[in-house]
Amino acid sequence: MNRAMLIEMFGYLGSALVLVSFLLTSVVKLRIVNTVGSVIFAIYALIIHSYPTAVMNFCLVAINLYFLWKMSKAEKVYDLTSVRNNDVYLKYLIDKYGDDMRATFPGVDLDTNKINRAFIISCEGKPVGITLGKDEDTNLELVLDYTIPQYRDFSVGTFLFSRLGSLGYKTVSYCGSVEHHQDYLKATGFVLSNGKYVKKL
Repeated sequence: MNRAMLIEMFGYLGSALVLVSFLLTSVVKLRIVNTVGSVIFAIYALIIHSYPTAVMNFCLVAINLYFLWKMSKAEKVYDLTSVRNNDVYLKYLIDKYGDDMRATFPGVDLDTNKINRAFIISCEGKPVGITLGKDEDTNLELVLDYTIPQYRDFSVGTFLFSRLGSLGYKTVSYCGSVEHHQDYLKATGFVLSNGKYVKKL
């Protein structure tokens, strides 16, 4: 493989990352991937002496970094609402996000008749998280701890667990699928114990 081909592949990599970034639902991830792709493509443009393309991509990098910095400074304010398991709005949200819930939590049972604790988490009035669980004295056994794609940065979970203690819970446990949740469980303080993940509040 000669040098010219390697340079060409480098350019294609940058282009591919920029394109893939627009498929991401998380705004933060979109900007991060877009930034990486723009940096690669800007370097490629400098190598082939396409300076207008390089300038445009460096501008995109600057714009992305600015908005990432702005988002990191913006404090998200959440509200926690306890609802009945047969709440109409809860059922509406489960219907609306059901496919994503099942994809994110393989094998999850969304039958609310089998749970006795439900919460809706909102950000500026917008529902961003749904938690379904079962009361076990001072432990809440999680059946579902769902966050919509745009808010999957651990902040919703951190808020939820900060509030559950004031509701009388001392621990939270989870024994469902962890296929997509290892990083989340680790980041929010869960520890594997006797076949289930447990977090002390």
